[in-house]
Amino acid sequence: MTKTVQHWIGGKAVESASGTFGPVTDPATGAVTTQVAFANVDEVDAAVASAREAFATWGTSSLAKRTAVLFKFRALLDANRDAVAELITAEHGKVHSDALGEVARGLEIVDLACGITVQLKGELSTEVASRVDVSSIRQPLGVVAGITPFNFPAMVPMWMFPLAIACGNTFVLKPSEKDPSASMKIAELLAEAGLPDGVFNVVHGDKVAVDRLLEHPDVAAVSFVGSTPIARYIHTTASANGKRVQALGGAKNHMLVLPDADLDAAADAAVSAAYGSAGERCMAISAVVAVGSVGDELVAKIKERAEKIKIGPGNDPSSEMGPLITAAHRDKVASYVTGAAAEGCEVVLDGTGYTVAGFEDGHWIGLSLLDRVPVTAQAYKDEIFGPVLCVLRVDTYEEGVALMNASPFGNGTAIFTRDGGAARRFQLEVEAGMVGVNVPIPVPVGYHSFGGWKDSLFGDHHIYGNDGTHFYTRGKVVTTRWPDPSDAPAGVDLGFPRNH
Repeated sequence: MTKTVQHWIGGKAVESASGTFGPVTDPATGAVTTQVAFANVDEVDAAVASAREAFATWGTSSLAKRTAVLFKFRALLDANRDAVAELITAEHGKVHSDALGEVARGLEIVDLACGITVQLKGELSTEVASRVDVSSIRQPLGVVAGITPFNFPAMVPMWMFPLAIACGNTFVLKPSEKDPSASMKIAELLAEAGLPDGVFNVVHGDKVAVDRLLEHPDVAAVSFVGSTPIARYIHTTASANGKRVQALGGAKNHMLVLPDADLDAAADAAVSAAYGSAGERCMAISAVVAVGSVGDELVAKIKERAEKIKIGPGNDPSSEMGPLITAAHRDKVASYVTGAAAEGCEVVLDGTGYTVAGFEDGHWIGLSLLDRVPVTAQAYKDEIFGPVLCVLRVDTYEEGVALMNASPFGNGTAIFTRDGGAARRFQLEVEAGMVGVNVPIPVPVGYHSFGGWKDSLFGDHHIYGNDGTHFYTRGKVVTTRWPDPSDAPAGVDLGFPRNH
C-alpha cells in the first residue's frame, strides 16, 4: 500500500484537504512508493497562522529555553541519523554513506544554533556623551519560510531552521516534493525535543504553495536553495512583496589544475567532486580546467578512476554511486552526453544507457567524461546536475582564470597546485564566493557562511554562519540617558551623598 506524506502544522501531522497528491519514487527501482499531499492556499495559510501564533511566545522566550530545546533535538537527531539517512536513500537514491554525511553536515548548523547566544550578544558603548549610552541588539523577524531542493532533503533545511528558531523566529518549510519524508522525520524529532507547537511547520506542494509563501503578508523572510532561474524568480517575487530574501542558485564549478600539481591527488579530487552524490549537488566540480601539458595525463587518470566506481542501489553497502532522482532528470542529463560530440567534445566515457542488473527500471546513468570541451558546448554552459565531467584545455594560468571568470556562475571553485604564490593569486582573482586550495569542494564549516557570487546568489546574505544569524534577525540601536542619582529632586534620599 502506498504511503501518504501529509503536512505538519501546529505540532502534528495534518491530513491534507486539497485532494492533490504527487508521486514519490524509489530511484533504484522506478516504483512509486509514496504519495505526498500538495498544499492549497488555505493549507499554507493555516501553517503561517500557526507559526504566527507561536511567535507571540517563542519570539519573547529566553535564549536558555530555545537552546535547551535545540540541544535535545541535536541529541535525538544524532541518535536517529541512520533512520533519517535511510529515508533520504529511499527517496533520493544516494548511497547510505552519502546520506549519513548529509545528516552530519546538517548537525554542524544545529551545533552552531545551540551556541547562538554568542552571536546574539549585541554591543554596548558607554559615555558616548555625558551620561549617554548606546547599545545595539538583534531581534527576530517573525514568521520565516524555507524552500529547499531535492538533492539534500535533510541538510539544506538544517542550513535554515535551526538558526531561524534559535534567533526566536518561527518557521514554515516547503521541502522538495520529490523526497519529502526526511523533513517529516525532522519535525517529529523537534516535537519530541519539546519545541512548542507551531514553531516549526512543514507544507508540501508545488508552485501553488511556493507562490503563497512568497506573497503571504505574515511571512517576513524567505530562504531558498535551488536552480538559478527559480532563485531569480524567488528573489524578484518575494522582494516585490517586501520580504527579506536569500536565494541560492545554480553553479558551474571549475577546478584549475596547474602543471606543478600532484596529478594523482587532483584526479582523486576530480572524481570525488564530479561524481559524488551522482553529481546532484550545487558544489560539484563539473569543469576541470587543465593548464599546459597536464591535460592528457590528468584525463587518463580520471578515466582510470571513474571506470572503477561501483554504481548500484543506495542501500547496498558496496555501492559508491546511486541513481538519479527521476527518470526525466536522468534523460535530461544523458542528452548532454549524447549531443556532446556534435558540439566538438571528445567523449572519453559515455555513461548513457547504463543499467543495473535486477534494477532495470531504476533511474540509472553511468559516469561520463568529456574532454577538450569548447566553451560554446551546452555541456559546459549549463548546470547539468549529474555525473558528467567536462575537461577544458588552456595554455596558461591567466587564460584559465579568465575562462572561469567569464562564467555567469560563481558558486565554488578550486585550484590544485604546489605553488603558494599561484594559490594566493587565485583566491584573490577568481570570481566566486567559495574557493578551495587543493580542496575540491570548499563547503565552509558551519561557523563560516555558504554562498556564491553572480548568478549563484540573489540577495545580500549568504546562508548559515554569521550571515545566517544576521539574516534571521534585525538590528535595533538604543540610545539612553539616565539622570545621575545625585540629581534626584530635593526631599528624596536615595542614599547617595550630595557631594558626589
